[in-house]
Amino acid sequence: MSFKRETTSTANSAFVVTSFAMGFFLLGYLIYMLSAGAPVALTIVAISFVLVLLFSFVLVVLSPDTLTSVYTERALLVASATLEEMRDGLTTASAKKVCELLLPMTKATCIAITNEEDVLACLGVYANDFPSGSAIHTPATHYVLEHGRVRTFTTTMNTQGAQGAVSIPAGIVVPLKVRDKSVGTLKFYFRSARQLNQTQYALATGFADLLSTQLALHELEEQTKLATRAEIKALQAQINPHFLFNTLNTIKAFTRTDPKRAHDLLGEFSSFFRATLENSGSLISLDREVQQTRRYLMFEKARFGDDRIAETCFIQPGLEDVEVPAFIIQPLAENAVRHAMRDEGRLHIDVTIARDGKTGVIIEVSDDGVGMPEDVAQSLFDENAPHHGEGTGVALHNIAKRVKLFYGPKSYIHVISNIGVGTTILMRLDQSETQDCAI
Repeated sequence: MSFKRETTSTANSAFVVTSFAMGFFLLGYLIYMLSAGAPVALTIVAISFVLVLLFSFVLVVLSPDTLTSVYTERALLVASATLEEMRDGLTTASAKKVCELLLPMTKATCIAITNEEDVLACLGVYANDFPSGSAIHTPATHYVLEHGRVRTFTTTMNTQGAQGAVSIPAGIVVPLKVRDKSVGTLKFYFRSARQLNQTQYALATGFADLLSTQLALHELEEQTKLATRAEIKALQAQINPHFLFNTLNTIKAFTRTDPKRAHDLLGEFSSFFRATLENSGSLISLDREVQQTRRYLMFEKARFGDDRIAETCFIQPGLEDVEVPAFIIQPLAENAVRHAMRDEGRLHIDVTIARDGKTGVIIEVSDDGVGMPEDVAQSLFDENAPHHGEGTGVALHNIAKRVKLFYGPKSYIHVISNIGVGTTILMRLDQSETQDCAI
């Protein structure tokens, strides 16, 4: 919404300026033609025709929708680049690169990134006042780090820099968070309070959320002492650069053809990764696990086409709130998308969850895809079987490990597949054997 308001204002301003310029030009031309003895009626008709053409051109070129699409595409390109730069975490080098990417996207005269104690990078008019490695001095930054809340100021803030007193007219400071803890800040400083509008606020908070997500992913990768925990492996298998960049590229493509859908997908994309991080290592309801699976399939339908994938999900009433380890259904749907789709036609994926006796729950994920040989089907969840690289294979092995660890020997996973017909995966969870341990 803020992008729309900003670009509409830009379009209106450009339209007014262009209109005045054309008016003065045509008035001068009319006077010249009349003084040269040209017929009055013919001159007025010619000028009116040119005026209509010019106004039509301006309305098309300066359309707010056109400007919104261009601006959104630029933002997505920068977002993708910042994710790449932050892959190694919050460092001086990565902070500098991010500042260089963000500054041209904003009206800020200076952008800075800090950790909890020091300035990591500062680019713009205050670069010499707050060099890399200098201590944090601004009260707004200390407040954000302590309370974890966004802070804006539109009256001049006086502080000390490396070269003496510094006066900053306006700014916004946004926390960078990992698991609800502030680990740094992203700061936009402006020449005047008028420049700190809703669009700049949305840019600052949006990019801060994106950087926070990447920092959380980096922290998970660095926690090698937890590498043996199955849920961490499943998370690392699920959040991979290929899925990330494929989804971003899909959204970017829609900014040109369907801006509204691009906006909706971007919102779901944020919710998907936020839920992924929040669910790591935890029990979640079956309803939430199915919602996450639907989100994943939404992105894949956007990527391959709505006519290529269709899904149905059914949860027997009363089972919606049953808690299960996160990421035990979504990888099954992903496996179907990656390996069961034919070159043409629609792939149907059905998820059914029902009660089995007094203590059991059956989760069935079936598709009508290409199927697989029996030996491949039987080795699908065998952690000792070879798999190629990272991705779904790792996630499926981890599902088998977690089901065995958490639900005991009465639980199982069966795979039934016929080439040319499709595949069905049956997973029985025996709640009477649930273990109170790490998942």
